[in-house]
Amino acid sequence: MSSEYSPLADDGSLKKGFSTRRFGPSMARHKILVVDDEDLIRWSIRQKLTKWGYSSVEADSLDSAQHAFDRDPSDLILLDVRLPDGSGLDFLRTVRERSPDTIVIMMTAYGVLADAIEALRLGAYDFVAKPLEFEELERTIQNALDALRLRTEVRLFREQDKRQSNLDNIIGESESLRRASEVAAKIAASPTSTVLLQGESGTGKDLFAKAIHYHSVRADHPFMAINCAAIPETLFESELFGHEKGAFTDARSRKQGLFELADGGTLFLDEVGEMPQALQAKLLRVLEEQRFRRVGGVEDVEINVRIVAATNRPLKTMVDDGHFRQDLFYRLNVISLVLPPLRERGDDVLILAEHFIDQYNRTFSKNIEGLAPETAERMKAYAWPGNVRELRNVIERVMILEDGPRIPVDALPIELVETPSEAGRSRSLPGLEIPPSGTSLEGIERELIRLALSRTQGNQTQAAGLLEISRDTLRYKMKKHHLQ
Repeated sequence: MSSEYSPLADDGSLKKGFSTRRFGPSMARHKILVVDDEDLIRWSIRQKLTKWGYSSVEADSLDSAQHAFDRDPSDLILLDVRLPDGSGLDFLRTVRERSPDTIVIMMTAYGVLADAIEALRLGAYDFVAKPLEFEELERTIQNALDALRLRTEVRLFREQDKRQSNLDNIIGESESLRRASEVAAKIAASPTSTVLLQGESGTGKDLFAKAIHYHSVRADHPFMAINCAAIPETLFESELFGHEKGAFTDARSRKQGLFELADGGTLFLDEVGEMPQALQAKLLRVLEEQRFRRVGGVEDVEINVRIVAATNRPLKTMVDDGHFRQDLFYRLNVISLVLPPLRERGDDVLILAEHFIDQYNRTFSKNIEGLAPETAERMKAYAWPGNVRELRNVIERVMILEDGPRIPVDALPIELVETPSEAGRSRSLPGLEIPPSGTSLEGIERELIRLALSRTQGNQTQAAGLLEISRDTLRYKMKKHHLQ
């Protein structure tokens, strides 16, 4: 870059009058190949590109363009359609085959619409008409490079997500986890369009959903997720199916829903049991026909999406109670995978604890070696109602507060520190009797939760303390017994 047009002074600071918006460090690295047989046009474009903060390479023919691209591929190519030794469209084909990420902007004579249409069909990003309007050219280049940056970020994020979601990265050595991983691998390799993941909260259903996606032929397509318990009922249909412009008051433009965005890939419906009943029929139609209509739409949109649904509630019981459609349940339950709770995974508790300790050592710049022997025993004896999520939270808490070298037992939360006998004594209920006619354990649990909430005036943290369970466990049981 010439000193006249460089945005930087000799001391490395930004010259007066130059904008950091235009001359960010990432933009200065972009190289643009200008292919045109007219010297004056190439000179004019080179001056503008230098002023805008780009580096440039020039070529006056197809042959010289090919040599320049072979030596050092550019991020973007400004390509004339008419060249002395052939058509720029031929070079466009070559570039798209060899370097699909390289952006090509065609330069065409004003009014030659056929060339522009053919260029777009072959994969050009856009075209600009001659004589060039440099403001339009600058805007087109900026938009194109922004699109390139976003595509690169999406690809890197997807590659990182794929590495992290590998089935081999699922931590644990128990037989139950090994069987679950084997079943997940078979599901991923199958062409089935619906999968149902069942298991308690915190058992890793989201991790298995991603693993199934990234081990399948759909891995290069989107993985979209939605928590059905977190979306207001009024917005649910629009989130899933999108809407047309004017479909309702705030619908100022067409919006694609998650089904459309996940086309070719996987849509993860977490907590599917919380889906409003009015939408369950529409979801069933999508599963049966792989098509739907946007809110306010009149035409069907065809899709090819695998549905992975997850629930920590017994859907069959919800069907019997009338809270979930029976036909939808059977359609989702084509292939079911039940994930084991942490209390049934033996020494996986300690393996996961050591994994999280290593992880938080890096995060918090600490050097804690591991668990004290008594701490390990208490952690193995605990039931972990919140499963892996609860274990991770416990380790994060003690890693913040402790400095090592090993985590002592008194660093654990009170529910882990209690011995089984102490816990049994604290939970004994004087005068509690079972009536001769018998009673339901579920009913007793529901009544105890109701009493605890009543005694604490609805304070969930205090109620959880009375019942000696975590607040997350209380909330799960409140949802289970419809006490919210």
